[in-house]
Amino acid sequence: MADNMTAAQALSYISDIDPYDPGKPVEALAAEFGIAPSDIVMLAANENAIGMPESAVAAVTETLRRGFRYPDGNAFGLKAAVSRRLGIPEDWIIQGNGSDEILGLIALAFLEPGRTCVFSQYSFSVYQLSAHMNGARTVEVPVKPDFTLDLDAMAAAAADEPVSVLFITNPNNPTGLALTQADIEAFLEKVPSRVMVVLDEAYREFMPEDEQTDSMALLRRYPNLIVTRTFSKAYGLAGLRIGLGLAQAATVELLNRIRAPYNANRLAQAAASAAIADDEFLRRTAELNREGVRRLEAVFDGLGLEYLPTKTNFIMVKVPGAADVAKALLRSGIIVRGLRSYGLPDWMRISVGRPEEITKFLEVFEKAVAAQR
Repeated sequence: MADNMTAAQALSYISDIDPYDPGKPVEALAAEFGIAPSDIVMLAANENAIGMPESAVAAVTETLRRGFRYPDGNAFGLKAAVSRRLGIPEDWIIQGNGSDEILGLIALAFLEPGRTCVFSQYSFSVYQLSAHMNGARTVEVPVKPDFTLDLDAMAAAAADEPVSVLFITNPNNPTGLALTQADIEAFLEKVPSRVMVVLDEAYREFMPEDEQTDSMALLRRYPNLIVTRTFSKAYGLAGLRIGLGLAQAATVELLNRIRAPYNANRLAQAAASAAIADDEFLRRTAELNREGVRRLEAVFDGLGLEYLPTKTNFIMVKVPGAADVAKALLRSGIIVRGLRSYGLPDWMRISVGRPEEITKFLEVFEKAVAAQR
């Protein structure tokens, strides 16, 4: 915590922010529980269970020797690859240090004291953090009883004059639930054109292809829409920190005014440029994920546990004595995400790991749940 003098000098809305807590590093947890770091099973951060695609590894290896040079500040190579993949102009694309940076740039461009940001209950914590960093007020719209987003209520909230930014996530984190194309189109029709709507598609690639939203078509129709995507999840590049913002040219030009120079490093740009064209890697990722989800759901069904039908690489499940079950898992070197900070103390979010990681998780999990009963 900042000392009193530092806090007094800071803007009041900055001093009031609770810093983001990423949790202990794997090495610290391994030492605490006497487990080799290589034996830790990380099922808390929704990373790709396969790892990095070999195409990205090769691109990074080839680029590494030029690490003494600054990266391309405009990411021309990456934008060309994204443009080919998505069929949109290169000037509709902005690169970020993860999609988190894009979310922050949007908040910086469109939020300030006196303005309001709207997002749903049980959604990504960075939405609120980015708004508060800019002194904006936030409105959290409750979800429906089945945890689905209440789009009608969110559209109604956006009608309030001070609202300038609205965030929706598809599929959503931490629930794993997804919206349809018709849902999103009907929603965009209701939101005033003065409100920037941010469609966060971090987990899009895990959805069945026939259920994925054609968000590029929506970009062409709605100038107030910004789509964010990341290479951290399905593409396996979480450690390199690279994401995208997609919007019409005028919006991208505005965001580029406040983007830091060289914000996406050389290795990340090379890896992402290769990964985005690696269809085989995405196919294997989706296949492994679907099989992992089926295994988890089968055991949850057998245990009579409530869970949400996920369209992502994680699953949200209600567990008796969730905190104690999470501790039992941790003692065995298995890290999952408790949802107490969301006001859901009986629920946890479990990432879909490799087959052997799922096996280890289920062995400990079933015993821990039985002990609670």
